[in-house]
Amino acid sequence: MSEIPVVSTPGELAAIALRVAREAAATARRMRDEAIVDVETKSTDTDVVTAADKAVERQVVAALAAERPGDAVLGEEYGDSAEVAPGAVRWILDPIDGTVNYLYGLPQYAVSLAAEVDGEVVAGVVINAATGDEWTATRGGGAWRAGRRLTGSARTTLDQTLVGTGFGYDSRRRAHQGEVLARLITRVRDIRRFGAAALDLCQAAEGSLDAYFEKGLNLWDHAAGGLIATEAGLVVAGLSGAPAGKQMLVAAPPAIFPALHAALVELDAAGGP
Repeated sequence: MSEIPVVSTPGELAAIALRVAREAAATARRMRDEAIVDVETKSTDTDVVTAADKAVERQVVAALAAERPGDAVLGEEYGDSAEVAPGAVRWILDPIDGTVNYLYGLPQYAVSLAAEVDGEVVAGVVINAATGDEWTATRGGGAWRAGRRLTGSARTTLDQTLVGTGFGYDSRRRAHQGEVLARLITRVRDIRRFGAAALDLCQAAEGSLDAYFEKGLNLWDHAAGGLIATEAGLVVAGLSGAPAGKQMLVAAPPAIFPALHAALVELDAAGGP
């Protein structure tokens, strides 16, 4: 017999997400520290990343099952754990967002965990596992970091906008993305590429990036970070009326979004492979 879904408020779900994500971030950081000495025994360097991704995801799934056995989990490594009943919670997890950074020991990788009910993300947590920095949000309750409510950038013009972005792994997609950037960079203050979408969205939410866009993101890449950006007052959407998703995600303050959106449409940023 299936478990009866447990109904909780967004705040309660956010508290669970924060507790579980903190433990997961500690595991990711510990495994990275151990890998510095163990990596030579692996068949390839990327085995370290694969093992950590899977271990962290298993830990989170087990922790959520212990607290809320009726919930489903969508994770990057193992996919959907169960069908989602109406009104039930589905957790959306990226165990280590920024795996290349993780492999190289760059301090820009995160655990991202969101709670979704009936297709709407209602709570989200992103923790930079390398630094311990935490961002949280609940639907209608704002976005927060270290007790400070986030309100995004106060920038109002595209030419003064610091824009974050990311690249796909397919070489043909990268070629197209490079062409887009070559034409966009003359219209903005500058471009940054940090390599972890969840953290990019959080940085846009707090204003250390003015805006962010990327093609090819999966739901686990942007579920928590997208809510955090939205609750900070940013517009988070796709192009030409489409929702944010695999074709394109743009996150920018309302004053910047129209100009950035127009530029990305003109440059066919959602096109290519």
